Amino acid sequence: MESVEVALAAFADFMWGPPLVVLLVGGGLFFMVHSRLMHFRYLGHSFDLLRGKYNKTSADVAGDITHYRALATALAGTIGLGNITGVAIAITVGGPGAVFWMWVTAVVGISTKFYTASLAILYRGYDDSGKLQGGPMYVIQEGLGRKWLPLAWMFAVAGMFGTLPVFQINQLVQLVRDVVAIPAGIATAEDHLGFDLSLGVVLSMLLFSIAVGKVKRVSAVAGKLVPSMVVFYFLITGFLLLSNITEIPAMFALIFTDAFSGEAVSGGVIGAVILIGVQRGVFSNEAGLGTESLAHGAARTNEPTREGLVAMVGPVIDTLIVCTCTALAILVTDVWQGDAIGVTLTSQAYEQVFPGFGAYLVLLMVLVLSTTTVLTYSYYGSKCMGFLFGSQFEKYYLWGYMALVTAGAVASLDAVISLFDGVYATMAIPTMISTIILAPKVREVARDYFRRLDAGEFAKDLADSQLN
Repeated sequence: MESVEVALAAFADFMWGPPLVVLLVGGGLFFMVHSRLMHFRYLGHSFDLLRGKYNKTSADVAGDITHYRALATALAGTIGLGNITGVAIAITVGGPGAVFWMWVTAVVGISTKFYTASLAILYRGYDDSGKLQGGPMYVIQEGLGRKWLPLAWMFAVAGMFGTLPVFQINQLVQLVRDVVAIPAGIATAEDHLGFDLSLGVVLSMLLFSIAVGKVKRVSAVAGKLVPSMVVFYFLITGFLLLSNITEIPAMFALIFTDAFSGEAVSGGVIGAVILIGVQRGVFSNEAGLGTESLAHGAARTNEPTREGLVAMVGPVIDTLIVCTCTALAILVTDVWQGDAIGVTLTSQAYEQVFPGFGAYLVLLMVLVLSTTTVLTYSYYGSKCMGFLFGSQFEKYYLWGYMALVTAGAVASLDAVISLFDGVYATMAIPTMISTIILAPKVREVARDYFRRLDAGEFAKDLADSQLN
């Protein structure tokens, strides 16, 4: 196992070099300049779309799910352990300053998601069964042509591994063990393999029963659970922060100063702080990875710009809001200077303010958010499998995927983090390259859409949706 961990760590370090950071952050800045920030002026229209004000159900409109469910599915893949465990890991490894660089990825990620999600609708393609699909591999195939197919294959292979459920299940089982099993005497800190394995089997069977329903059932579950958990998270985090309100200004100051000094953890190595922040930021909001395009590509719309506007709400919610709440909770309670790592660190922060049941509150959030992430990822991975080997193989992928839920319960956290870091970086390369090349197409359709919107040409759509 040690040799595997070393190999995966070397792979992750190689992939997450300065070139990739430049590609992700620099690419996002390019999209901001290229678009002249025109999409930012229509943020209110994004919420109108999410509320269903322009939904159309006619047969000539392609897609399987509404704008709201597409965003809920994408958020189910991002609002989860990336926002709870990922932030804790960022602060533990990179210091408080890493949070600032997570914010940077979110700000530029707004434009990145606008572009990638617009392309997911603009260049949808048919799989071998004749079903319309979206995602970076179809964007590359339909938008760039066959000579670029190696990039599409690269994304699909990395997507099959990057969406595996190992990390989410690992952290969920760790928290259940620490909060429930050990205090109840069901397991001990030294002997917990049997408990972990049993819980992994139960989770795999439960999740399989939902995942077999594909995107419609997954999006329906996500659409109900994710918003309720976000509200719940805001309520308990708001109480925690109000209980430590005098510490908040100092913690914001610490985030900003450490972002450019790196003194808190990394010994003054600013590059290390930036790298950790960008890594965890991308893990949190997935801007530039392309996974969210698999969800947004299933939206029921013929207007690419509409889905781009919906998608750009994602980084605002999951990184600028949810991740900031988690970071402040960890910092104001001072638990970040202890020995705990991962989800246990976040659990300790809430236990300070809610003695005796704070860990159970975190457990509830992790249970819901990690399982919805796993469901979303099972859909993502099956689409990548279908692109590479044919849609008939998707069912076999799902069986293997759920078997890995059990494996994730007993996996090494270090190995899991390194695997995810490496393949996430791999997914970003074809996604960002193809999006930069096709950026003029996004700007062209966006300008046309905003011109028609400002001219009131969608009044009939609005009236029809209200009648429905």
